[in-house]
Amino acid sequence: MPALAKNHTVIASDLRGLGDSSKPLTGYDGKTSAEDIHQLVSQLGFKNIFLVGHDFGAQVAYSYAAAHPNEVRRLVILDIPIPGIDSGENIEGLWWVQFHMVRDIPEMLVQGHEKEYLSWFYRHTCNPTAITKEDIDEYVSHYSAPGGMRAGFEYYRALPEDIKQNQEYSKVKLPMPVLALGGQCSHGTAALNSMRLVATNVSGGIVSDSGHWIAEERPDFLIKELVKFFNE
Repeated sequence: MPALAKNHTVIASDLRGLGDSSKPLTGYDGKTSAEDIHQLVSQLGFKNIFLVGHDFGAQVAYSYAAAHPNEVRRLVILDIPIPGIDSGENIEGLWWVQFHMVRDIPEMLVQGHEKEYLSWFYRHTCNPTAITKEDIDEYVSHYSAPGGMRAGFEYYRALPEDIKQNQEYSKVKLPMPVLALGGQCSHGTAALNSMRLVATNVSGGIVSDSGHWIAEERPDFLIKELVKFFNE
């Protein structure tokens, strides 16, 4: 973020339920979460923005761009195909997606083991040392707070609603330029293939030597690509 902040105003907000944001019981679908961010951006006095989303942030970013297409100058989607849009990869079938969608059981089983559970995901990648122990401790401190893991699981439980929303949004293709990147050891071209079905001007590809955590595993490459894309 400091590298991007040299020439841009950077807003890195915690989505509802995550980090220091409040943890309401509902509202974790893409449309609602996107409106959270839209209200924040509007309150800060910005209208025409560059928008970057990773993982469930990609779902939120797509919802934002679809709902406010004239306010997003350029859109970046990292490593996740849009749920419900056929990219050739069914992320809804992944074991952790199915597990996290179950009501109450994941919270019960993970409680007290947040660090061990989360570390598996951070280490299961191309560069297992890219996310440091200090990073993991910071994530765990938030997820182990009351309601933290439940809020994270709620994004998965909102997937059926996300799929309905996305299929409706996809009836009108996004007009802004889109950059879609996927990690070589992760979802590859799935994000690119997905975005080509919902937008008219899409570029991107595979980030070599990276897994799911592109910003942590290949930060210099990502910054270079973002700066180039934003300045085109």
